[in-house]
Amino acid sequence: MTNPEVLPSQPVAPRRPHAVEAHGDNWSDPWFWLREQDDPETMAYLTAENAYTDAFLNPLKSLQDNLYEEIRGRIKEDDNTVPEKDGDYYYYVRYEEGGQYPIYCRKYGSENGPEEILLDVNPLASEHEYTRVGTFENSPNHRMIAYGVDNDGSEQYTIRVVNLETGDTLPDTIPNTYYSLEWCNDNQSFYYSVLDEHHRPVSVYRHTLGDDPANDRLVYHENDPRFFVGIGKSNSGRFIYVVAGGNNMSEWYFLDADDPSADLTLIEPRAADFEYDVVDHGDRFFVRHNGDGAKDFAVAQTPIAAPGWDNWSEFLAHVPGRPIRGIDAYRDHLVVACRSEGLPQVMVLRLSDGEVHYIPGMDEDDFAMSPRSGREFDTTTLRFGYTSLKTPASVYDYDMETQQAVLRKRQEIPSGYDSDRYETRRIWATARDGTQIPISLLMRSDPASDGAAPIYLYGYGSYGLTMEASFSISALSLVERGFIFAIAHIRGGMEMGWDWYENGKLLNKRNTFNDFIDCAEHLIHEGYTNAGQIAAVGGSAGGMLMGVVANERPDLFGCMVAHVPFVDVLNTMLDDSLPLTTMEYNEWGNPNESEYYRYIRSYSPYDNVREQEYPPMLVTAGISDPRVTYWEPAKWVAKLRASRTNSNPLLLKTHMDSGHAGASGRFERIKEVAEEYAFVLHSFGMTEPNPG
Repeated sequence: MTNPEVLPSQPVAPRRPHAVEAHGDNWSDPWFWLREQDDPETMAYLTAENAYTDAFLNPLKSLQDNLYEEIRGRIKEDDNTVPEKDGDYYYYVRYEEGGQYPIYCRKYGSENGPEEILLDVNPLASEHEYTRVGTFENSPNHRMIAYGVDNDGSEQYTIRVVNLETGDTLPDTIPNTYYSLEWCNDNQSFYYSVLDEHHRPVSVYRHTLGDDPANDRLVYHENDPRFFVGIGKSNSGRFIYVVAGGNNMSEWYFLDADDPSADLTLIEPRAADFEYDVVDHGDRFFVRHNGDGAKDFAVAQTPIAAPGWDNWSEFLAHVPGRPIRGIDAYRDHLVVACRSEGLPQVMVLRLSDGEVHYIPGMDEDDFAMSPRSGREFDTTTLRFGYTSLKTPASVYDYDMETQQAVLRKRQEIPSGYDSDRYETRRIWATARDGTQIPISLLMRSDPASDGAAPIYLYGYGSYGLTMEASFSISALSLVERGFIFAIAHIRGGMEMGWDWYENGKLLNKRNTFNDFIDCAEHLIHEGYTNAGQIAAVGGSAGGMLMGVVANERPDLFGCMVAHVPFVDVLNTMLDDSLPLTTMEYNEWGNPNESEYYRYIRSYSPYDNVREQEYPPMLVTAGISDPRVTYWEPAKWVAKLRASRTNSNPLLLKTHMDSGHAGASGRFERIKEVAEEYAFVLHSFGMTEPNPG
């Protein structure tokens, strides 16, 4: 155990009175000043917190090193993705042994052809602490690539273009872009999205190689601050789509990919709580939508020549409780990704006669499965991924006519792996309002000890995002030490359909927090664990979850880990200069309206820190994070230090060279996981470096 007497004094952020007023409600925010990144006192405080965290974790170095070696030993370092056919080329990404970053490659003629390296990210990253390629697109004639690179974690990407025939990087350099980039079919022009002064992707431009980017043509600009803009290209290659989305609304435009000067055509105007997306097939669009009461989405078809709502006709009916998550069109088939009873399904519909079948399951009662959009339209082969908490990630090629699946690749575990050593379960907790909440569990099939076990309980529950029961090489290190690894599929996600999402947002947001607490209590009641033996873990909006349950039920948890936590909810949602604020009014509510203000303030973790005991906590932040600004966790920890009535470990780790996603190198990410796991194990008095 770490001896606190050898630690430096805990950092204390001085209070500076700052009056806040909204709806006639006055309160003081004494740590508001931590928003000032240029203030030397801010950086001194963050540096002191990092030094304190490092000093606390330093006695656990051997445990961290052991965890790092275990997890890294499960990675096949010289690995590659399954090649994707695109015309005469096969594109893939690979890693070299010891390499931190991906290498983009292709082969000509067959998967066994000679390799051509298109972009090696390792030398790009050699002079930076952080490097991430956000978009990578080859031109239709395969002679050019364009990619975006971020060197500080801010998610501001600079586009560069490489001539693959000469190997030269062209002078065309475009800064301040986002993730979207699509080539026109002339192989000389591409569309890209640009960030505004609030870090919102709101504009789409077209660039022609050789032109000054300052003169690029503005194709679309979004004036509503609640919307972000992205770009996509149809599977057939015929159209480029410009998509405005936000606040559970969307609006799609399309243009002819063969004509760089083409104007945008609107498909259907935006409307409140109306979402849709499209794929083209022949003379029609297929439209996945939630209009006319289709909460869990239906599929319509409409003529490309007259695509508006008045011409939409039902193609696939809405079925309550069967959320349709996406569609993709191929020459002879429509592929529909959906869910049934909370588990994923892939529906294949033959367009010639309407015959429907589902890709068969893999004889597990809890799993994740998803189709992968291919590079080719004229094919009967569908690629899909499959995994479970005990089944390594697997890639299959599925013949949509013969209904035969071929395993192309299964994640290799070089250090050895026996799935029979583990057991998965899908259990149900009864929430306080009677709702049944699914929980996914991974444990040793031969428990390391009798009786209750420590549990690593992960939760998220926001934005309608589904937390899949996927294989994790790192989780095995906890399970081998006797932990149960658990995912609480709480409301606010969309595991069970649109109602599952709506019942965990806006004025129903407390269901998300209550569900997590009720899942923890269920695990205790059913004898899986005991109170105080649960490590609660979440990140971003899941970090908000951690903040609320820490305030409301700290007695249940032996420790908590909150990564880049969204905890200063009220202040952030009152500040419309921040990137995500206006876009997320439909998630949390607009606190400029009194009803939402009162509700958000009732649970906002920062505003509800109280004088009580708190469990050991590890909190992380990213100095360049545009999604959850570093000052949210910094302010939260400062207030916790001033308010809590015990001296349990409270650690803040601010990553000074990255943003929301943490480290960019694959081995550096493992170090972060090892650090987290060492903290969790220490919190339960399990500091032996080796499992057993």
